[in-house]
This record gives sequence, C-alpha cells and structure tokens, in this order.
Amino acid sequence: MKTLSILMLVAIALQLSSCNTKDATPEQPNIVWITSEDNSKHYMELFDKNGITTPNIEKLAQHGITFNNAFSNAAVCSAARSTLISGCYGPRVASHYHRKIKTVPMPDGVEMFPAYLKEAGYYTANCYKEDYNIIKSDSVWDDSSKKATWRDRKEGQPFFFMFNIMTTHESRMHFTEEQYKTIKTKTNPEDCFVQPNHPHTDLFKYSNAWYRDKITQMDSEVGDVVGELEKDGLLENTFIFYFGDHGGVLPGSKGYIFETGLHIPLVVYVPEKYQHLVHTNTGGNVDEFVNFIDFGPTVLSLAGIKTPEGMDGKPFLGKEITKESLSDRDYSFSYADRFDEKFDMVRAIRKGNFKYIRNFQPFNYDGLMNNYRYKQLGYQEWAQLYAEKDLNKVQSQFFETKDCEALYDLNNDPFETINLANDPNYKTKLVQLRSLLNKQMKGMPDLSLYPEYYLINNAFDNTVKFGQDHKEDIAKYLDVANLMYEDYDAIKNTLKAKLESKDIWERYWALNVCCKFKTEAKDLYAIASKITKADPVLINRVRAAEFLGLCKKTNPTKVITEALYQSKDANEALLIANSIVMLQDGYTNYKFNLDINKVSETVKSDKMVQWRFTYLGLL
Repeated sequence: MKTLSILMLVAIALQLSSCNTKDATPEQPNIVWITSEDNSKHYMELFDKNGITTPNIEKLAQHGITFNNAFSNAAVCSAARSTLISGCYGPRVASHYHRKIKTVPMPDGVEMFPAYLKEAGYYTANCYKEDYNIIKSDSVWDDSSKKATWRDRKEGQPFFFMFNIMTTHESRMHFTEEQYKTIKTKTNPEDCFVQPNHPHTDLFKYSNAWYRDKITQMDSEVGDVVGELEKDGLLENTFIFYFGDHGGVLPGSKGYIFETGLHIPLVVYVPEKYQHLVHTNTGGNVDEFVNFIDFGPTVLSLAGIKTPEGMDGKPFLGKEITKESLSDRDYSFSYADRFDEKFDMVRAIRKGNFKYIRNFQPFNYDGLMNNYRYKQLGYQEWAQLYAEKDLNKVQSQFFETKDCEALYDLNNDPFETINLANDPNYKTKLVQLRSLLNKQMKGMPDLSLYPEYYLINNAFDNTVKFGQDHKEDIAKYLDVANLMYEDYDAIKNTLKAKLESKDIWERYWALNVCCKFKTEAKDLYAIASKITKADPVLINRVRAAEFLGLCKKTNPTKVITEALYQSKDANEALLIANSIVMLQDGYTNYKFNLDINKVSETVKSDKMVQWRFTYLGLL
C-alpha cells in the first residue's frame, strides 16, 4: 500500500479546505496509532545495534519517548490485535486462536476501548485492518475502512486514528527462487547479522537484507502519515504512537513466543503542550515494561478516561501516571496456541532480563509443518538442512522435541538458545518464574486447559463466565499438566490415578504428561492401551496412541486414523491431523494410509483441514 497516495486521494475527495483543521485546538489530545506488520525491535537501529536506520521513526523519538521494553502478548496478528483492542488477555477470553473459527464476546459490561473514546466525543477511525477474534459492536468505530481518515470528523472534534502498514507483513517475504537469484537488495546481505539459531547461509543473509529493505520502505510510509498530520496543522495537538503489531517475520519469530516474536518497537511522539501527561522528557527512553493489554487503557488515560473494570491492562501514560508508579513494571505474560492448522500450547513469563517458557506439549516441535510459514524459502531451507544433518545443535533445536520448561538469561543469551532450567545455579529463579506463571494462569483463568474445539462448543457464548464457573477445574487440570516437570518416580502413582479419572480432561492432561516422559512411563502402557480402545473422547484415544507411538511400543496409525474418520467436528479433526503430521514428519516417521472418502463431509469442507490434507497428499 502506498500510504501517501491513498491519503492524498482521500484528501482531494473530501475537499480538505472545508475542514479548517488548522484552527481546531481540542482540549483533549488527538491520538494516532501507526502500526507496522510483523516487526520486532531487533531489526531497527533505534533499538538494536544490528538493525537498520529508520529516520522517520527516529525523528518521532527525538520529540517523544522510546520504550525499550514493549511487548505484544501474542506473536501473531489476530491474537495480538484482539489483545490490543480489548485490553484483555487472550487466554482469559479465548481470543488467542489464529485464524478464528468462531468469534468470542467481550467480557460482560466491557467494550473495545475506542467505544469509550467515541462516547467521550472523539471521532474514531481505523484504516483499515481489524482482524479481531472478538465480536465488535457498532459503537467502536465511526469509520473502519480502507478510506478511513481523521479528516471526516466534525470541525474541532478530537480524534483517535489507527493506521496499518502492510509493507513488512510476512507475505512480503514470500519471494521466489527466481527473485532470490535475480533481484539485488538495497541492503548488502553480507552486512546483515544472522541470529545464531538460523543457518548462516546465503539465503538467510539475503532474507535479512530483503526484510531490512521492507523496514526502510515502511519507515518512509510512517513519514508520509506524519507529513499529512503536519500539513493539517495537527502535530501540536496529537500524540503519535508507532509500534509493530507483534514480532517477525524471519523464521521462528512470528507465531513463536521468543523475543523475536514478541519484543516490539514502540515510540510515542509527545506534543509540547501535552508534556504534562507523560513522565519522561521528550527524547528520553523508558526501560519499564509495557504490554499490549496496556495500550488501550493508556489511550483512554491520555483522553482523561478511567480504565473500565474488566480490562486487564493498566495505563503507562496520562495525568495520574508517574515514573515512580511504573518502577515495578518488569513483567510480561505471553501466549501461543493454534496458528492456522498448527497446534501447540506455550506460555511465557518475562521478568526483568529472565524469560521462562512453559511448553505444555513439548512433543509438538516448533518446526512442525505450517502451510503459511513454509511458503518462505528460509523455512524450507532450514528444514532441508536439518534433514541433511547439516545444522549445529542450536540451529537444530527448532525441529526437535522441546523441554517442558525453559529458562533464559536474555542479557547473555538474547536469542534464547541456552536453556538454564536444569542448571542448579538458577533453581531459585526457575521456581520463582514457574510460580508466577501458575498464578497468572489460575488467576485469569487460562481457558486453554480445555481443547479449543470443546471451548467452541461449550464456552464461546460467554467465555469469561465459563472460565469463572470452571475456575477450580482449570486449576486442577493445570496441576495435572505440571506433573511433567517433576521427577517421574515421585509422581507415577498420581499420574496413574489421573489416567483412570472419571474426569475427561484430567485424563487428557495425564496423557500429555505421559507423552513427555515417554519410556520412563512404561509401567502405564497397559492403561494407555485401554484408553485407545475404550475412552469415549476421540482426542484422548489419539493422545494415548500418540504416547505409545512416541515410545515405539505400538503403531499408533490405526487408532488415530479411525479417530479422524469418526470425527464430525472440523476443529477436533484438525487437532487429530496435527498428531498425524507430527508422527509422520517427526523422529518416529510413522506412515499413515488415509482415505479421504472416509472423512466426514463437514470435516473435509474446512479450509484449514484442507491445508493439512493437501500436505498429506489427500487433496
């Protein structure tokens, strides 16, 4: 999208001279969000020594505040944007699955934050991407379209305007082999830093250069938007936020809750007349943590509006916010679940410079096939080099079984390559962050302790109420899931009891624990075998067969194939297909002989199921 040309066309159509915006001096500040798709802070010199210069964003920083520790709570578009617009953690409201199958409601009594601005007299406009997994009311935007602009407001009316730049989106990295061989990047590939978990190949150097070229173009487009505001005489009344909508987009970033997927650039331009609403002098930096849940409450705070009860975030700018009140902000909670057809469940806590990652299904290795991800040549080459055993240990981690817990010292290991979870010197830190995560997940509570398909069928009419009604059950399931980081001999009797529980989801999480321990849990083979035959829940049969297959005790293909055929729920079938791809492509290399004619028509008609089936050669 060519930002300037779009804005100029809109300007002509609306006859700018009639708006008289130069004479408008609203008491409440105007607020503009400029977001760029799929940008982590790692590729911009303003934030990282290995980044490229972005003069327009740097100019905003000279007249504003640079936030060194700003985080998306999710690492993919719809989950991140749903967090932004709602001010609510995704796993609490079930807005964190990407792509959405069914939208969820906002918590009772809570609106998306622009609705409160609109109620207070603001003109609210969004140009143009929404991508919400949440039901949007008619009270959110005055205009949300490709032609939305602040110029449609009434004379003198304050406005909130959100503008999205697609230039750096993941799709822009889908260059072809021919383009790779024939198009020369403006950035010299040999000058580009390649992070240590990536292969240091010519293709990865080129991908880094290509991406930096896109960032340069994006920066120019940021300048175009700011230029239009300046032309309209609005800079003295307007806060401008520039930020990435989450991290990305080189392999292993977008879609993964590593720092490259979460740690975003954030700059806030501050008009001189509104300096009293911020706690830092212009041109300064802030080290305190801010998260996407906080962005909506911050905009409301700048407009003089209190954060509504029911939002999880807290403002970081505004009349009542002081630097002292932010001094304890060193905490970020993040989440990753289904991305398109690829399932996993990962949670993370960052506190200060330590990062704790909890892999609830560590057998779902990161490099598992994901149709959209693998359109990028870098992903394809990375997987090929792993298959050819041409990667070092750090570079190979992406394609191997994960640890259920990981702890990283980001000061010394910014790309999260050295897991300290088993280092006795870090035991205290591990336990501290583990406890914080458990408290966070139980407190919300985290709905992902139920499979997504079950939530869609039983909770999506009022997800927050469902969570509160089942809070004790969710805490119980989390306790079962957490058996996987204990010593097996200490928990084997408990695990056996959970496998024999009458509670469906206690059995489900006990089976996930078995999949982690594999052959250590060989004394539970008989119970698991019984579950493959007798459990009334298909996914439990699948997970039991998966456990036995991972241990190479029995071939799991017949049980899992029959479960796929029996499923009449597309999302349930998609979860089953995830296991098929993992077992086929992973270190077990099981062969599935699937018959598309035996699959339910409802399942076959689902788009994401079709992506899986195409990969499996069924379509």
